Amino acid sequence: MIIAADRFRNVFPLVTKLTTYKKISPEQIRHQFPLSSRTLSKTNISITMATYASSILLSLPSSLNKSNLSWKLPLNISFPRHHHRRRVPPVFVIVSMDAKPTILVAEKLGEAGLDLLKGFANVDCSYDLSTEELCTKISLCDALIVRSGTKVSREVFESSGGRLKVVGRAGVGIDNVDLTAATEHGCLVVNAPTANTVAAAEHGIALLTAMARNVAQADASIKAGKWQRSKYVGVSLVGKTLAVMGFGKVGTEVARRAKGLGMHIIAHDPYAPADRAHAIGVDLVSFDEAIATADFITLHMPLTPATSKILNDENFAKMKKGVRIVNVARGGVIDEDALVRALDAGIVAQAALDVFTIEPPPKDSKLVNHENVTVTPHLGASTTEAQEGVAIEIAEAVVGALRGELAATAVNAPMVPSEVLTELKPYVTLAEKLGRLAVQLVAGGSGVNAIKVTYTSARAPDDLDTRLLRAMVTKGLIEPISSVFVNLVNADFTAKQRGIRISEERVILDGSPQKPLEAIRVQIANVESRFASAISDLGQIKVEGRVKDGIPRLTKVGDYDVDVSLEGNIILCRQVDQPGLIGIVGSILGEENVNVSFMSVGRTAPRKLAIMTIGVDEKPSKDALKKIGDISAVEEFVFLAL
Repeated sequence: MIIAADRFRNVFPLVTKLTTYKKISPEQIRHQFPLSSRTLSKTNISITMATYASSILLSLPSSLNKSNLSWKLPLNISFPRHHHRRRVPPVFVIVSMDAKPTILVAEKLGEAGLDLLKGFANVDCSYDLSTEELCTKISLCDALIVRSGTKVSREVFESSGGRLKVVGRAGVGIDNVDLTAATEHGCLVVNAPTANTVAAAEHGIALLTAMARNVAQADASIKAGKWQRSKYVGVSLVGKTLAVMGFGKVGTEVARRAKGLGMHIIAHDPYAPADRAHAIGVDLVSFDEAIATADFITLHMPLTPATSKILNDENFAKMKKGVRIVNVARGGVIDEDALVRALDAGIVAQAALDVFTIEPPPKDSKLVNHENVTVTPHLGASTTEAQEGVAIEIAEAVVGALRGELAATAVNAPMVPSEVLTELKPYVTLAEKLGRLAVQLVAGGSGVNAIKVTYTSARAPDDLDTRLLRAMVTKGLIEPISSVFVNLVNADFTAKQRGIRISEERVILDGSPQKPLEAIRVQIANVESRFASAISDLGQIKVEGRVKDGIPRLTKVGDYDVDVSLEGNIILCRQVDQPGLIGIVGSILGEENVNVSFMSVGRTAPRKLAIMTIGVDEKPSKDALKKIGDISAVEEFVFLAL
């Protein structure tokens, strides 16, 4: 409730003139103002005092929207005359009247979701708030729900004064939420990743068929008074090869529907289980094979550093002439200028796009206005059913979080006791880096589904909680090519969604339990490797690491011993151990101005096979990597980004 007054009893605009905030108690209010005990007994949640620029108000503007929780009937407050004569500094008092939490819904949400929220909390539906208005209002709220149009910045979290407990993003992407600031302020962020799956898949199929038969262009032509049957001859889908790039929930649903159209489906996704793909008649292939053999390409991958502009001039050149492309994922995965060039050159015959790098795109965009491009304004999730499903999913997640339940759709890390985090910090980093290394060693087309993590420790099992370490291994395995942010809350859920089984083993050592761990080993079974030497004698990709002097280090690749710091980037080489080889590789990198941070050689015996591990600060060019691979003594090598 908002209460205020001044000696002139004038009504002034509320909220906009607030300048400073501080928490005060009912007792402090009683000291400042002689409120009745009956009035104070009603205030049982929080009271906030803010300096008001001019006066203290007694009454509320009649124009204030009564559906907004900032509006309530004024309390019965009386001010004695001597109070005003003493010129007490003006204050603006905000009083919460009941024990229910307050949820601010800053963008439109389906009625089913709102009904669910209203059954648990006070709900304030305030749309189109400016940043200043959001920051002013947020100190009264326990939860905030947004879509993609509201930016939840660090300023918002700071303005909440620690009251904001959860931010719900009604949808998948969380680009508009500052996750680092949220975590620093102890605020959980949850999203709704599953409700719009079918809607997005259906829109992908709609664009696929509309593009193949020139539906949008023919419609515009007839409405312009023309009849051009010969101009808009389409292509058939039956018997054509469709490459699904990203075989997650949406990609899988698109594949199922495209099979019904008589298409041959191939897919590329490093994390997709091969058995799941084969069960619906889909062949998992490498990225290059997918784009080179497809008649149609549909994109369903997240926007990450690894996928940003993944369809560029170089990859368009590898495609079959006359390929057709559909994108209902993220605009940034396509280099839009390169796509225009590919369209003009006839490499890409047509494109159908629902998403763009900048939304809305510029009115003079060459891509949008290209005659062979069909466009829609980000409608992938825009069905009545999907909107209601998203509303319910995010409402359930927010209510659950306010009740203190673990949220499976959480996208930022929960707060960890400082003493535990301090002790495990270097091992947390080690676990994530080993996960990243291991998954990069998997050859394209191999489905990652069986991971084993082994902890070597002198501590008893009850004294070592490995949930955080397992979560960080999962984070390293999944995050590089996924839009999911993995943490202690959602790690197991995320792995299960992707068909990844993570088992753990503990090896108990004799000795002092002062250190929580001696080593962590990550093994991936039933996959092929980009670097054959990473395969152990058990036929699994194996990497192992330790923490030395507080620094995570890689100590084993396959059955070879190494000792390198896990920082920057790494080049692994298997070569015949011979004099001068280190100098040759160093010279190649030096000529490319690539700085070498460390170099280590692990060998089986002198003049026999050895593994050379090279740490580099920058990624070498393709020419430099080719020169290393062309060295006669080098049998195989791989570049790994950490």
